[in-house]
Amino acid sequence: QVQLAESGGGLVQAGGSLRLSCKLSGRTFSMYAMGWFRQAPGKERAVVAAINWSGQIAWYVDSVKGRFTISRDNTKSTVFLQMNSLKPEDTAVYYCAASRLRLGAPAQANEYDYWGQGTEVTVSS
Repeated sequence: QVQLAESGGGLVQAGGSLRLSCKLSGRTFSMYAMGWFRQAPGKERAVVAAINWSGQIAWYVDSVKGRFTISRDNTKSTVFLQMNSLKPEDTAVYYCAASRLRLGAPAQANEYDYWGQGTEVTVSS
């Protein structure tokens, strides 16, 4: 059974940085592409970034390009989301997810098979 555990959320001022981590257990990490999603209050869950199994392919939603970086360490079964230049509109619960479509960087929620419980990010103005 695959389990995902996020960490690293918190409260930060606008312009600050946070690094989210998500550790996968229960299966071989490199079998999965990984994604980060977020859900702001009153909004639907939306993709933020995705990365393929090897880390060679990454995809970002336009609103975070140049500010966020997704990466993974297959030796530690962990995917990261480095978030810089944070804005109040980045405030959301952030979820990591694992997809068996490992060759690419899936950008749709229905392409993911397993989800974490989420970690809250609050950016104050």
